[in-house]
Amino acid sequence: MEKPTPRDGEVLVKVHATTVNRTDCGVRSAKPFVARLFYGLVRPRASILGNEFAGEVEALGGAVTSLQAGDRVFGFNAGFGAHGEFGAHAEYLVIPEDGSLTKMPT
Repeated sequence: MEKPTPRDGEVLVKVHATTVNRTDCGVRSAKPFVARLFYGLVRPRASILGNEFAGEVEALGGAVTSLQAGDRVFGFNAGFGAHGEFGAHAEYLVIPEDGSLTKMPT
């Protein structure tokens, strides 16, 4: 996959660590069956799963003020919603600056 480009208000995170949690397992197995209504009837809509991540900010979109390139961050990318497209199992992840993302304590 191509490296994503952050838009205004977004940051590009190079993912260093992620998890496989029950959400990922549930989406892949489509259990309970009603989950297929949200995540895809035949196969998952998202080709790259993963919610939880830790990594380093590599690039900033316009108007980002709270983070800088090189900041170590961690966060959670929800499974569905306005900006929730999973994606934490990828090498790079674009996430809104005001999303579930924060700097790692030293």
